[in-house]
Amino acid sequence: MGSAAELAAAVLMLAGFPAIMVAALIPSVPAFAAATAVTYLADHYLHRQGSYLINRLSKVRAGLSIRFLIRQLLLILLLARLDLSNNLIFYGATACFIAFYGLQAPHGALVTLIRNRRRLPVATRNVDLASRIRIPDAPRFGLLNRSAEKMLHLDLAAVVGILVAAQLDTATPGFIGIGVTIGLGSLYVVALMPYVRGKKVPPNADKVLAKVDEWLRDYKPETVLYFSGSKDSAYQVNMWLETMEQLDSKPLILLRERVILQNLAPTTVPVICVPGGVHLMNMDLSSVRVALYAANVGKNIHLLRVPTMKHVFIGHGDSDKLASVNPFSKAYDEVWVAGRAGRDRYAIADVGVRDEDIVEVGRPQLAPIQDWQGVPEGRMPTVLYAPTWEGWDGDPGNTSLMLAGENIVKKLLKADPPVRVLYKPHPFTGTVLAKAGAAHDKVTALIEKAAAERAADPRFRADAAAVAAAKAELARIDARLTVLVGSGGGEKGDEAEATRDGVVDVARYEEIARLRGEWNDAYWRSFPVWEHRVITGSEPRLYDCFNVSDAMVSDISSVVSDFIASGKPYAVTDSAGLGVEEFKRQNTAVRAATILSNKASELGGLLDAVRDPAGDPLAEDRVELRQYLLGPDEPTSIEQFNTAVANLAIKAEARNVGQESRAAASAAETVV
Repeated sequence: MGSAAELAAAVLMLAGFPAIMVAALIPSVPAFAAATAVTYLADHYLHRQGSYLINRLSKVRAGLSIRFLIRQLLLILLLARLDLSNNLIFYGATACFIAFYGLQAPHGALVTLIRNRRRLPVATRNVDLASRIRIPDAPRFGLLNRSAEKMLHLDLAAVVGILVAAQLDTATPGFIGIGVTIGLGSLYVVALMPYVRGKKVPPNADKVLAKVDEWLRDYKPETVLYFSGSKDSAYQVNMWLETMEQLDSKPLILLRERVILQNLAPTTVPVICVPGGVHLMNMDLSSVRVALYAANVGKNIHLLRVPTMKHVFIGHGDSDKLASVNPFSKAYDEVWVAGRAGRDRYAIADVGVRDEDIVEVGRPQLAPIQDWQGVPEGRMPTVLYAPTWEGWDGDPGNTSLMLAGENIVKKLLKADPPVRVLYKPHPFTGTVLAKAGAAHDKVTALIEKAAAERAADPRFRADAAAVAAAKAELARIDARLTVLVGSGGGEKGDEAEATRDGVVDVARYEEIARLRGEWNDAYWRSFPVWEHRVITGSEPRLYDCFNVSDAMVSDISSVVSDFIASGKPYAVTDSAGLGVEEFKRQNTAVRAATILSNKASELGGLLDAVRDPAGDPLAEDRVELRQYLLGPDEPTSIEQFNTAVANLAIKAEARNVGQESRAAASAAETVV
């Protein structure tokens, strides 16, 4: 259901229909009205929440139209039970509902026709199509948004009027309500008609595609990031957006699913979403020399078939998972990895990827992670606990939270000398296993209780004025961000309008980025540096938590691989009980970690390393592992990435020139 409120609304709605029937049979107009109101309100609420139950009801022939029809039929039954079957209001109600459902057909047909005509063959962002082609505004007043629900709810006037007429034994209110329902329904249909003809109809697919090709010929993209996937995989392309913005060559992002475009983070890079494979294969990409692929999916073949560009698998993370050495990688001209570890993985896996086709480019996404300089003098050390989630298979070894979470947090909270604890759980925690959710609740309660006790302890003093000033600054930044995001970050009336007008305002984009940096700085100043904290939600981001922490406890996941970039001490929990040696053998990223058992008795070693970096026995191991996993610090990763793009573009150009020379020579021989 998603929430207790949704569950309550679902129960009320499902119980409401039998109550309506009972009220009709008794008969009782007040009881009928009350039960009907409950079903209307509950139904509307569940639709607004996008409840799972609403989606399932249509699968068992209890969809939206059926529910409205049942209410109307039960109203007719009520009139009959009130001995009004020979009354004019009975015939008026029957005729009204027949006519009202007669309006559903043209309404549905118009809505479908408008949506189909406004569904362009491509959807874009940061592509100037407005100056090249006329794309009319979407229907106003939200005529297409949840149109079926809006149309059906127009029966409310007739239902109320008929109930009042039945209660007062006069037909006048009923016919007023009937007139309102039929009138509004007719007006809704009439309001949609202009959008199926004339200037309110967008150009056909051929014209739109021709103008996109025209834009491509003018822009001349050189490096393409190609992505296809489900809604849940949007993060895989989002992680590369900032890198694409920093390319020395002209970037373009090609998406294959509209749902990915809807979940794409803001960017200044031009984006073209092309759902149709034929449309993509006919698109003018002749200027592109390098194509980057963030995932191995079947639709990659639609671009891989183009020989004039070189194709590179860059992936969406660097880890010991099997996905990092997929045999499909043989299809690409090159495979780019972060460091030597990635190259070795392919050699060990022996899946057919040649060593000479692997290029080490670092991880540009890790640039925001700051190097550790030790705990500043006078500040309490901060330890971040960032467990991953339980995973789809429920394996207890996936996360430390269920078996070790309480032990880890209790030992950190009781540490002497004291430390500050930040707890940032994975956003999916508890979505599969209730036990994981319960463990999260216990850890949260422990930290919140310890925070309250520390705040009441006279040994811990806060600079009230500084905290108040930071909170005021946070409020100011939040208010400004709300204005900026609300005025420029949302979708237009529909996808066609968003395509026409979706050119990013660079000044606004840069201001938002600057303000988010200021927000992060103010957030950490808005509470004392010794205060324990539970951090959920998207802000502050995980990397921001890395930067204010001096050590981390986590599980096997990309979180550990990323944290290694900081050079800070870290611990990883062997929740599955593999043993230290086997755990290290199976997971490269833990070779410089303090390995914890589920009792977390080894945490003292991590805290000692934080308090006395000079005596840290794993310090040199972390330096070596960091370089092995992520490559050298110099040149920077983005410089390595740009160099790799430039080198491969030269290879692509050399291949194309060679093909042209051979074609010219062959043509000359034919003439002779």
